[in-house]
Amino acid sequence: MAAQLNTLIRAACEYVCPVPPVAGAVSAVRRCAAEVLADWRVCPGIVEDSMLMVSELVTNAIIHGRPPAELRLSWTPDDGDGVLRVEVTDAGPARPAGQPLDGIDPDEHGRGEAIVHALATRHGIRVHSGGVTRWAELAAV
Repeated sequence: MAAQLNTLIRAACEYVCPVPPVAGAVSAVRRCAAEVLADWRVCPGIVEDSMLMVSELVTNAIIHGRPPAELRLSWTPDDGDGVLRVEVTDAGPARPAGQPLDGIDPDEHGRGEAIVHALATRHGIRVHSGGVTRWAELAAV
């Protein structure tokens, strides 16, 4: 059993990318994530969905959270398939709940969380002393 656990730990991959609180950050982080997933040879069947999840979670952190923010990708291969975990952590809410977003058209925003939930095999939010982490997993089949 210990040998099996050691093999799984060595096979898992992890990548962390800071998310700058500037215009253009989402596309830059998305490009980095795509390169990492290609290097890890993540199954093509989940790469497209994961890129959408990265975009939505990073956008959410920039618009609704406080810096600093970071993206964390974890890939655990499993017999040719695997599980990709996408996490974005920010320093917590930038404004009180229910406060309107100045200058942001509500018709253009507000669907990201629903998109992530629809794509994910599993998803959640973890509130901790360092802020808020939103995560989602995609399982390759």
